[in-house]
Amino acid sequence: MKKIFSICTVILLFSVFQLSAQTNSGTTLTIGIPEQSNFSSERLARIDKIVQQYVDSGWINGAIAIVARNGKIVYYKGLGYDDKEQKQPMKRDAIFRIASQTKAITSVAIMQLVEEGKILLDDQIWKYIPGFRMPVVLDKFNPKDSSYTTVPAKKEITIRDLLTHTSGIGYAQIGSPQMNAIYAKAGVYGGIGLSAGMKLSTNILRLAKLPLMHSPGEKWTYGLNTDVLGYLVEVLTGLSLDEYFKKKIFEPLGMKDTYFYIPKEKQSRLANLYAEDSLQHIVKMPETIQLNGNFYRDYPNIKGGSFYSGGGGLVSTAYDYAIFMQMLLNGGDYNGKHILSKASIRLMTTNQIGNLSTNGSKGLDTKFGLGFEIVTAGNYGKNYCSMDTYSWGGMFASSYWIDPKEKIVAQFVLQMLPASHGDINEKFKVQVYEALQ
Repeated sequence: MKKIFSICTVILLFSVFQLSAQTNSGTTLTIGIPEQSNFSSERLARIDKIVQQYVDSGWINGAIAIVARNGKIVYYKGLGYDDKEQKQPMKRDAIFRIASQTKAITSVAIMQLVEEGKILLDDQIWKYIPGFRMPVVLDKFNPKDSSYTTVPAKKEITIRDLLTHTSGIGYAQIGSPQMNAIYAKAGVYGGIGLSAGMKLSTNILRLAKLPLMHSPGEKWTYGLNTDVLGYLVEVLTGLSLDEYFKKKIFEPLGMKDTYFYIPKEKQSRLANLYAEDSLQHIVKMPETIQLNGNFYRDYPNIKGGSFYSGGGGLVSTAYDYAIFMQMLLNGGDYNGKHILSKASIRLMTTNQIGNLSTNGSKGLDTKFGLGFEIVTAGNYGKNYCSMDTYSWGGMFASSYWIDPKEKIVAQFVLQMLPASHGDINEKFKVQVYEALQ
């Protein structure tokens, strides 16, 4: 009897050890049954109908959607068409331009360097990129020749200012008319859609000489902050941002389809990019358009590309990016690999802008952490997501969110610029929570 008891004890302890090891190593994504994750398959199917309605209306060509809870994928589909004219279906493993979804990855890289003791969040950026020392603020602007006057900024730019988009740096090509003109005259670009030849270092060193829109910390202004952080990674590590991402994030996580420039053997998987006509119906985007400078539609397939935009340059798949999101939801671990500490993720997902607001979601009092917009008491009552959910999206109408209370990671991918019917992203979110039982 004692022998049997001892054997049972050993088995029980071994099971507990296995469960503990699995928990410590981080939940991994696997295909699951919706009902086992408290989702209704029937209600999730409404997503298909809504997307089809938008496709039939000529508002979108197609979409990719993925939803996982507790690491179990409950919905993962390509919907509609990748090429509507040719009736080519959208595949769920299509590679898409994630644009500003790149920012979360660069922000994680910066927090890794904080953890390694290379920097502190309140370090002044000029200590590492001297051109940013003693910044000035735009005072008067002459639209006739893009000339301007400046006044001294009230403080230096910190790494925290860059992570929170409170530095005063604007966006090139897609920012305010004044900054678009100033940046264009100086040869500063937004970082995506470029032809081969440009480098991140050249762009950032030119940017460092230009005026801010306001003194650091005074306002929330979406800009090239994360591109500066990408260059900071290169300065601190001696690696290109491309090499750093591969070594420290993509390879450890098993993200096999995430790149700045797509290898030749995978280029056929790049999703088509669509635009709109005057009636807000989709048309395939021309190979080159004017976006305060030439924008090349298929830039991820450019041979010899060398511009590694930390703010918007990556391409990925819905599944690859879901791995990255699941790692964050896990507290920094995934499949036995440790990427970041729980303490760093707590900082990244806590309001870091005080009484300022991003003025993003329809004028709500939205807050920002270190790389993410977050749900706080100020906008919780207007949001389907749980408190402390963090999120962002990309210029080509992709969006994602991570809900730590419900243990949900979700992503909805369009490839459109502009996207007048981008309300479908919010409708997708409603359907996800409506299907949660």
